[in-house]
Amino acid sequence: MTFESLPALLGEALSARGYSAPTPVQAAVLEPEAEGRDLIVSAQTGSGKTVAFGLAMAAQLLQGERVEPSREPLALIIAPTRELALQVSRELMWLYGNAGARIATCVGGMDASKERRALSHGAHIVVGTPGRLRDHLERGALDLSALRVAVLDEADEMLDMGFREDLEEILDATPSERRTLLFSATMPKPIVALARRYQRDALRISTVGEDRGHGDISYQAVPVSPSDIEHVVINLLRFHEAETAILFCATRDNVRRLHATLVERGFAAVALSGEHSQSERNHALQALRDRRARVCVATDVAARGIDLPTLSLVVHVELPRDAETLQHRSGRTGRAGKKGTAVLIVPYPRRRRVEQVLRGARIAFEWIDPPTPETIRAQDRERLLTTLLEPIEFDDEDRALGERLLAERSPEDIAAALVHSYRGKLPEPEDLIDRSHSDNREERQSLHRPGFDEVSWFRMDIGRRQNADPRWILPLLCRRGHITKNEIGAIRIGPSETFFQVPTAIAAKFSAALLRTADEHGEDENGVRIEPSPTGPGEDGGRPQRGGPNRPMGNRPPRPTGPSRPAGGPPRHHAKPFRKGPRP
Repeated sequence: MTFESLPALLGEALSARGYSAPTPVQAAVLEPEAEGRDLIVSAQTGSGKTVAFGLAMAAQLLQGERVEPSREPLALIIAPTRELALQVSRELMWLYGNAGARIATCVGGMDASKERRALSHGAHIVVGTPGRLRDHLERGALDLSALRVAVLDEADEMLDMGFREDLEEILDATPSERRTLLFSATMPKPIVALARRYQRDALRISTVGEDRGHGDISYQAVPVSPSDIEHVVINLLRFHEAETAILFCATRDNVRRLHATLVERGFAAVALSGEHSQSERNHALQALRDRRARVCVATDVAARGIDLPTLSLVVHVELPRDAETLQHRSGRTGRAGKKGTAVLIVPYPRRRRVEQVLRGARIAFEWIDPPTPETIRAQDRERLLTTLLEPIEFDDEDRALGERLLAERSPEDIAAALVHSYRGKLPEPEDLIDRSHSDNREERQSLHRPGFDEVSWFRMDIGRRQNADPRWILPLLCRRGHITKNEIGAIRIGPSETFFQVPTAIAAKFSAALLRTADEHGEDENGVRIEPSPTGPGEDGGRPQRGGPNRPMGNRPPRPTGPSRPAGGPPRHHAKPFRKGPRP
């Protein structure tokens, strides 16, 4: 399909922007069966939705080759964020510019009085965010009595952000015979209810394939120790060296903490969260667009509507709450035919749960190991060789300086100095927790380590049934007992309990720290009990004998009331990705 059926001015505008054929969503809205009808369109972020609804509403706007004269708006586009509204406005300006369309943009953070003046002078198309549009409507500055088409862009996000009442008030102020186009990447129940109320005989269009993930996005899942998440983030950034990357966190506190850590390590990073003003958001986004910054740390809400053409890496530092959030986050990359990578950082104890969610959402993904310092340095070498061997043009001053250097140093020394300068600008990769703690317990037990000639056994009341794993047990023991991982010996995991060694020389200190970090029932805030075990584990890794020197299960004091610890995961404390306090 081509754009030949469109009015000539729109076709010329598309050709000038490099469009030769419509994308799937654009072709779908131009089909004869969609002409003049209300539409419910499910399409991925970055699939050309803005141009799609711009073309779909042409019949309601144009009279011949020009936009029909009108003092009141003929079309209204509602978007969830300021950034997305401004992006939509820019797209419609080049699409309808030659047709004489006047476009007014009404968004938060801008001068409302200027927006009211633009509306009073007459606008064919109004683009805005729900809150600002509702404000202009209630003040009488926005007259929707002549509206012919209303577009809700990323409607699912608007409902997630709490704009239901705003949307209903705005749509209730429009003529009942208007055409309504609803664009949404997902179709949850609230969207279906909104469509039933405000649309008539709507045609359902979906360009989302069986794969929930965007076709141009490669999904990867990285299993990590919960205490190593920050280090893995650094190594991922260093491994990919993406032109622009965005890191998603769940809270503004974690955004602040991770951003400070990255800046300290030498990354050019900016932050976006609810605590930043509109001016700060503008400066951060501009820094990303003009390449002064390459990494953005953001919350879900703060990142909505962001469009960065050079964004090629999305890292889910904290796991999204559902598949829809994962899709919206990841959709910031892989746009307009470009390739992108979305990486989920998965704490070991949550691996099974994440795997179920991804498969249930029909997102194709692969498990990969986190990048090690060795693989990162190997990548650095390849990138350096590629950069230095690219053909470049030299001027006479460059050659004169090169001859002077050769007179002072050997070619090998000059090349080594160049490599040293290149490497000096790169943040150092991080060492990760040794995965050997979870591999080959028999072989590990046979190794002799200094300080473990005399050991004392301790036990925990969690085991394989609770997904116990040394990779997250180690940080827990270090935190509770105020020791380092090198002071923990063999770890034996049984079905419902775990035994581990501590050098006898520090056993008393370790026990005292356990008491200080436990509640009145001898457990931590997640209901985990750690206590001495005079006999150690049996041959099967469990209790050596029931009712033996260890306290029998029947004598255990009752747990405190409240939510129980889930059987499929670790203590809740270890879901937190960042350490509190200074780095060691």
